[in-house]
Amino acid sequence: MASRQRGAPRRRPALIAAVAVMSAALAVGPRLAPDPAPPADAAPPAPERTVPPFGAFLGSGPRGVARVAGLRRWLGGTEPKVAHTYLPGGTWQDIEGPPGFLETWAHWRRQETDRTLVLNVPMQEHNEDDVPDAEVRSLLRQAADGAFDRHFRTLAERLVRLRVPDTVIVLGWEMNGVTYTHRCGPDPLAWKAYWNRIVTAMRAVPGQRFRFDFAPSRGRDAVPWTECYPGDDTVDIVGMDSYDQPAGMSFDEQVEEPYGLRQHVEFARAHGKPLSYPEWGLFRNGDDPEYMRRMLAWFEEHRPLYNTLTDYCPHGVWQCPDNPAASLAYRTALYGRGEQPAPPPEPTPSPATTPPPSPTPSPVPAPGPGSPAPCAPPDPGGWAEYWLGRQPCPGLDWWLTGG
Repeated sequence: MASRQRGAPRRRPALIAAVAVMSAALAVGPRLAPDPAPPADAAPPAPERTVPPFGAFLGSGPRGVARVAGLRRWLGGTEPKVAHTYLPGGTWQDIEGPPGFLETWAHWRRQETDRTLVLNVPMQEHNEDDVPDAEVRSLLRQAADGAFDRHFRTLAERLVRLRVPDTVIVLGWEMNGVTYTHRCGPDPLAWKAYWNRIVTAMRAVPGQRFRFDFAPSRGRDAVPWTECYPGDDTVDIVGMDSYDQPAGMSFDEQVEEPYGLRQHVEFARAHGKPLSYPEWGLFRNGDDPEYMRRMLAWFEEHRPLYNTLTDYCPHGVWQCPDNPAASLAYRTALYGRGEQPAPPPEPTPSPATTPPPSPTPSPVPAPGPGSPAPCAPPDPGGWAEYWLGRQPCPGLDWWLTGG
């Protein structure tokens, strides 16, 4: 199945509205809204062992970093140790790590030694521009001959200068689909040669300690992801992007399908590599608490190096109000599992929320004033959010009212 059916929505928005207000955004700086107050609907579990390292994609720009503390409070003190962002893929200058984009993320990473920064890096410019297969094939063959090595050396040098030389690089993610210009299908041999050139170029930069994460989308997609695997010498982590889809597919089927969750675990074990889940979350099966509980149990069983939930609508549980049952399942599983668990919040009934008369778990209340606005953005991770300081929603009334 094609990645536009399996993968998450594209992350790069149209920039026309962003350009119209960019000057004002730069004049006043980013508007960081207060974090949402945690509702009192989850009791802390009694953890038997440390929670696997986790985080969430909360936005690409400075607001994404600022929201990490709010997620921690919502989880009763359980610490997200992983921050995840994406380089835009419009131009080679984007892929080189444009000045001003990575500094905030690097600062967050340096504050504590046990934190991890995960950075998705496109392998081609015009990465979401519907480039046809014939042109992709030509680009891959140029790349395999070294045409683009210099851009990745520049990125590596910038990350080392920012003192984040141990960044996890999710390079050319979901390459087994059809969405991205960095896809593998038009010429797998050239794609693998290109991956190896990039890794070699970045590892040649003095001071680097990068880890390279090979992360296809779950399932067969356009081509089997095993055909794109570039080799053990240049892969440090075997990842997988795994959303709750296609519609009607159970979690057991997601485990057992060809190139599914079980094959991912077995492949990583056979190659002596740790697992990761850079992208996961709800999707075509709606508010699915069973999927949420089963994925979290999967992480507990298989102990990936990290997992990062995609936390915007329709995938998320904290910033998206559309999935109250799955949100409660996620929060209950992780609540209070830090080294010094916070006490559960005091019950504070909201006059706007009436508890249901049945024992069904009550929905997570909608965000209050100052919380992230409910929004299903077409792209939470492009330049629009970076310059505007928030995820772009339809219309510009948020700007006129102060965000």
